[in-house]
Amino acid sequence: MAVRRVVPNVRVVAGERGQEENREFYGRLGFVEVMNHGWIMTLAAPDAPTAQLSFMARDATAPVVPDVSVEVDDVDAAYEEMRAAGAEIVHPLSDEEWGVRRFFVRDPGGRVVNVLGHRA
Repeated sequence: MAVRRVVPNVRVVAGERGQEENREFYGRLGFVEVMNHGWIMTLAAPDAPTAQLSFMARDATAPVVPDVSVEVDDVDAAYEEMRAAGAEIVHPLSDEEWGVRRFFVRDPGGRVVNVLGHRA
């Protein structure tokens, strides 16, 4: 299993104004918007597309906003590895309508990690 990217998820207050302010602020550092579902907006560096920040007011299908997202090449293997280790699964392995397969797991420090893979 290989890690493809790691994205910090910054909690924000719901609403377009907060997204606009973050888009403008981080745009001054060279970030551009690459995804926006209303409840989550992701900005990336054009020359380094895996350098990303996501801003989330809520999660569309999960009970919590994750602290970090980790994209892996085999999400099913990651899920089995975490289950076998006895890690707390916060959100079950799910296929989401926006094209990812994911689950949430709690790390030893209590942070919630969104582990995901993109479906082909």
